[in-house]
Amino acid sequence: MAGRPRQPLSVIQGKGRSNHITKAEAKEREKQEDWAKGFSDKIVAPDYLLKDQKKEFYKIADELIRLNIFSNLDVDYLARYIDSKAEYEKVTIAMRNIKRPHASDETLKTYSDLRISRNTFYNECRMAASELGLSITSRLKLVIPKKEEEEPSEFEKKFGDV
Repeated sequence: MAGRPRQPLSVIQGKGRSNHITKAEAKEREKQEDWAKGFSDKIVAPDYLLKDQKKEFYKIADELIRLNIFSNLDVDYLARYIDSKAEYEKVTIAMRNIKRPHASDETLKTYSDLRISRNTFYNECRMAASELGLSITSRLKLVIPKKEEEEPSEFEKKFGDV
C-alpha cells in the first residue's frame, strides 16, 4: 500500500484540508475511527510483570487513557515496553559496574556483549514507545491543530453550511 499514512479525520479537519471529504464520507470515517479505537474497560496489567512494573503500567495506562489513545488492545504493547525498559536499566547498571580502563580481555568482551544487549533493549523500548504514543513525535502526529477563526465568506453568510 503506497502513499502517506492515514490521518484521523479530526487532524485533517484541524489542518483545514478536508475539502475533498464529503459529509457522508466524514460520518463514515468517524464511525470507523470510533470502532478502531477500541474499548478501555478491561485494562489489567499482565501477570508476568513484577509489582513495581505493574505500578508503572497503571501510571502510564492512566495517562494514555486520558489522551484517548489507549485501549484493551494496547495492554500487551505497554507491558512489553515496561519489560524492555526494565531490562535496559539492568544492563545499563551492569555496564557502569565494569571498570574499563584496565580491564582484561574477558571483561571487555562482557562489556561489549552488554552494549549489544542494551542497544537491543533500547530499540525495543523506542519502537514500543512510538507505537503507544509515549514519545513526543508520536503524539504530535495525533495533535489536532487549532483552527483560526475566520470571517464567513459572503457565500457562507447567505447559504450557511451547504
